Amino acid sequence: MILELPAKATVFQAGQPCDKFLFVVSGLVRVDLHSLSGKSVMLYQIGPGQSCVITTSCLMAGRDYAAEAVTESETVACALSVDQFNARLNSSSEFRAFVFDVFNQRLGDMMAKIEQVAFSPLDQRLAKRIAQISGQNPLVHITHEQLAADLGSSREVVSRRLAKWEDHGLIKRGHRTVLVVDPAQIARLAQLGD
Repeated sequence: MILELPAKATVFQAGQPCDKFLFVVSGLVRVDLHSLSGKSVMLYQIGPGQSCVITTSCLMAGRDYAAEAVTESETVACALSVDQFNARLNSSSEFRAFVFDVFNQRLGDMMAKIEQVAFSPLDQRLAKRIAQISGQNPLVHITHEQLAADLGSSREVVSRRLAKWEDHGLIKRGHRTVLVVDPAQIARLAQLGD
């Protein structure tokens, strides 16, 4: 079955039964883990040609979702029911290899995220994220809370860092925006420790 989802559509939520395997054809899906206290951290994003490791593990273990997925842009995905997923996993070595390859890649991505949060300075992670989002456009449309979730930090800490950067002339903060004034210095901060 083909699913066409608008931007900001909830794909799944924590506690929901896992009833389908999704393969993203186009678009982008963000997977977040939410704590009971209301804090969030982005685990990973799923782009074209990728699937979700949490979905795969939930399907194989028969468990409910433990995180939330929301589309970041219009997204087209191919969906297999639990029975279709299990039948293909058991009968197709190519499908099985694909599922476990993506699972391995995602697990590696999550380990890298843990390593970054534990060992990389926040300034470096924040600069990398702003550079990643902005691309060639110096105006980044994102809230401090979203940046904090992306980085595994708190909004207050991210806001203090951005205020410091603004005082030094690197950025200008706006309502739900960050304007990169000194992209060369942001790029240098992003390279710290690399």
